[in-house]
Amino acid sequence: MIGSKMETPVPDLPHLTLILGGAASGKSAFAEGLVSGSGRARVYLATAQAFDDEMQAKLTLHRQTRGPGWRTIEAPLDLAPALGQASGQEAVLLDCITMWLSNHLLADHDPDMAQQALFAALDTCAAPVVMVSNEVGLSVVPENALARRFREAQGRINQRLAARADLVVNVIAGLPQVLKGHLP
Repeated sequence: MIGSKMETPVPDLPHLTLILGGAASGKSAFAEGLVSGSGRARVYLATAQAFDDEMQAKLTLHRQTRGPGWRTIEAPLDLAPALGQASGQEAVLLDCITMWLSNHLLADHDPDMAQQALFAALDTCAAPVVMVSNEVGLSVVPENALARRFREAQGRINQRLAARADLVVNVIAGLPQVLKGHLP
């Protein structure tokens, strides 16, 4: 499944889908395939910021791999306006919750307040939303306080999103494992 995309149209996406996985697991490619296969207009809600050349190269590669036909919205912190603008004829890929949370922690924002705003925006979004997030609970205990704070906050938001989601999929080595719901 590496680099592959679901090309067969699917009936429709659930209102909220959460795609989990580790780094380089294939979760973004799987999520892109779900959105592309929906037959809806595609919106890519990007949360990453490029602070160095390595990250800029990674973002450029993601854009090239995704291909044309996506309306991209850069939203490293405030997701509510973009989610509020999505129409019922579109499907939104939010990639990724992990970078969004990191952005808030590095800006010294209250992650709980940010999550409340995100959940309110998800509840009122007219489009189905597919969210990508890293599963960080399988790794070692981080050595510094900020990294431990991030790991705890990421675990909590993943749990809260999974509880709200209609479909939850864990991707390992490019292979999707449905944890909740059914693939369309």
